[in-house]
Amino acid sequence: MEVKIGVQHAPREISIESAQSAAEVEKAVADALSGASKLLSLDDEHGRKVLIPADRLAYVEIGEPATRRVGFGASL
Repeated sequence: MEVKIGVQHAPREISIESAQSAAEVEKAVADALSGASKLLSLDDEHGRKVLIPADRLAYVEIGEPATRRVGFGASL
């Protein structure tokens, strides 16, 4: 699952590939924004944990990962 996170006062977005489902990511974002948690905590595919202060979230984009094409037919 590809997750893109915009952080206030940061020039670049954070982009991670997460093994969590879209529903799990959405629940974590909702909990962070409702004040139940002060941090948005997500795990990426490599086992790393990404922590973002909830009051600094600008946007969260949840989407499916793009299939990576390999070989000479990648541009088709």
